Amino acid sequence: MSAPSRCEMEAPAPCSGGQILVPALTFRPLQSGGYDLNLFASPPDCNFLCSICHGVLKRPVRLPCSHIFCKKCILRWLARQKTCPCCRKEVKWKSMVHVNKLRKIIGRLEVKCKNAEAGCLVTCPLAHRKGHQDSCPFEPMACPNEGCSARVPRRALAEHRQHCQHRAQRRCPLGCGATLGPAEQADHNCYRELREAWGRRQERSRALLSRLLRCVRRVHRSTNLIRRQLAQLADFLEEDDVQLEGVPEEEPETAPEGSSGAGLPRIALA
Repeated sequence: MSAPSRCEMEAPAPCSGGQILVPALTFRPLQSGGYDLNLFASPPDCNFLCSICHGVLKRPVRLPCSHIFCKKCILRWLARQKTCPCCRKEVKWKSMVHVNKLRKIIGRLEVKCKNAEAGCLVTCPLAHRKGHQDSCPFEPMACPNEGCSARVPRRALAEHRQHCQHRAQRRCPLGCGATLGPAEQADHNCYRELREAWGRRQERSRALLSRLLRCVRRVHRSTNLIRRQLAQLADFLEEDDVQLEGVPEEEPETAPEGSSGAGLPRIALA
């Protein structure tokens, strides 16, 4: 079947006269729910193709009208339209049935290795493809050396590790987490560095404690001085109170009767 994969086709609708009106095919980008046709060693039977994605059926399900689709494809279709894409009959979600027998038949179809373009010529049943991939000598593998981001085929990984620039680097065996090169491994000593760091921290703590004690002594001296000054001020105020209590109060002088205005000069009025 030469129809492009990953497309959605508008299904034909019957006309009033019983004939099938075939509208223009409209293709829209769609993420395929089935297997890519290029994956298989030989072209699969057309009965194994999904009418929605035009790929080989993956997890096939049958509708009450007997049409079969990929589960992912038909669920996406029914999210927009509640009818079969082929015959337009109404479909309910719960009416779909998994076709396990067809799934097993498709699982026995021969497929090419995922790394065929890299040179792997192995073909295996679709159901065993994952197992082959786990041992395929052409499978890209990440270099296990710390700091190396290279990905090489599994068959060349051992040679790459021998010549990898990061192969000499390794983490500290004592558990500090440091990544060490060849020159650093001989001189690296976590415990010694930890003791030195701890000693520097203790010296800093002692210096801070000494400064704190000096500040406390200054505050204590200042507090004692303020207390003495307050005591002296209290004594001084108490003496003033005693002196004020010992002074007799003077009575105000009263002028003699009849002399209220005798000694005052007379002012001539104009």
